[in-house]
Amino acid sequence: MHKIVIYDGYTTNTGDLSWEPVSLLGELTVYDRTAPEDIISRGQGADVLITNKTVLNADVLSHLTDCRYIGLMSTGVNVVDLEYCDAHKIAVTNIPGYSTSSVAQTTFAMILELTSRVSLHDRYVKSGYWTNCKDFTFRKSPITELDGKKIGIIGYGNIGKKVAEIACSFNMQVLVFARRNLDFPEGSNIRQADLDTLLSSSDIVTLHIPLCAETNKFINEATISQMKQGSFLINTSRGGLIDEKALAQALKDGHLAGAALDVLSSEPPKPDNPMLSCPNCLITPHIAWSSKEARSRLIDILAANLKSYVDCTDARLSYNAIQNLVNLKNI
Repeated sequence: MHKIVIYDGYTTNTGDLSWEPVSLLGELTVYDRTAPEDIISRGQGADVLITNKTVLNADVLSHLTDCRYIGLMSTGVNVVDLEYCDAHKIAVTNIPGYSTSSVAQTTFAMILELTSRVSLHDRYVKSGYWTNCKDFTFRKSPITELDGKKIGIIGYGNIGKKVAEIACSFNMQVLVFARRNLDFPEGSNIRQADLDTLLSSSDIVTLHIPLCAETNKFINEATISQMKQGSFLINTSRGGLIDEKALAQALKDGHLAGAALDVLSSEPPKPDNPMLSCPNCLITPHIAWSSKEARSRLIDILAANLKSYVDCTDARLSYNAIQNLVNLKNI
């Protein structure tokens, strides 16, 4: 019987879903959240550890000698020391693609809020402003039509592609920045562009790249200065992609008309985070991935990944038979 520990289950399942697909594969213990000082004690004796944001570094894992498998409840793998796992033949899996539609939907919810300003005008109406208005209508902010506008998509994985698809339905012109060469059909609204062209000509820039050493503070004072005057910035990817002080200054100066962020450099944010007091900045608490449908898919894929590990070990198959394996490629 496999002993399975989920360290931080609450953000994935607040009680509106079932862990049954995972519990069928072993003796399951679920913790809503785990403090750093409890990681080792809670993981003792478990051969299967499951985490979202709980960090499993080499020091922690060296005390958890029964661990043979780590299941990530995320696409990103930065919370696990993969080098240690390779050296000790601990299989690690992640969950790609489960939230593509949800993140793309939130990206456009943010774009529509910045350009149509629905919630702003709702607040004015409910405060009595419209009741006392001399005219049949009023505008407390510019309203922007998306038709014909340019959207710059930085990163063209599954989410970037979905955002481009939605943008085309608004008849927007889509510019894509990606490291690899892309090919689009003739007559498409989508074309590849270098970064300078994308930044300088896009009315909206949206980020869909992973965070790594190369992309840390990808949006900074220099790249912001290249962005079109009065443009918007959207980030539903990772907070570390943006130099927040530089973005805050650009919003205060009016160089950018607005920003919408689902992620920040530290989460939860520190009270002095400059984005919290910025004008024309929408912030949501890292929820783009978390529709009920996406979280349900996450649990199903988590269970499928674990089952493939169980089947692999039972049948003494190659590690490569494990679904969504992110390490041990040469074992």
